[in-house]
Amino acid sequence: MTKLAQWLWALALLGSAWAALTLDPLGLELPSPCREVLWPLPAYLLVSAGCYALGTVGYRVATFHDCEDAARELQSQIQEARADLGRRGLRF
Repeated sequence: MTKLAQWLWALALLGSAWAALTLDPLGLELPSPCREVLWPLPAYLLVSAGCYALGTVGYRVATFHDCEDAARELQSQIQEARADLGRRGLRF
């Protein structure tokens, strides 16, 4: 099973549980404070997931390790490519 399928199954399971508790097709009598929390729950979860994703990306960018050897190699390859294109008549 792919990661997408796992996420879709989890989303469907949580969505059906939310709908069953919120729309009350089973005849459960939930107290009013529980219903008030259940209605905006998907929006809270979406905002929480967005904050987590933003924090994860920020952390990964902040702790990204520089590859100085690879950067030097790439710069030398760029210089070689420019010299080769210059010999072929392309001007920068």
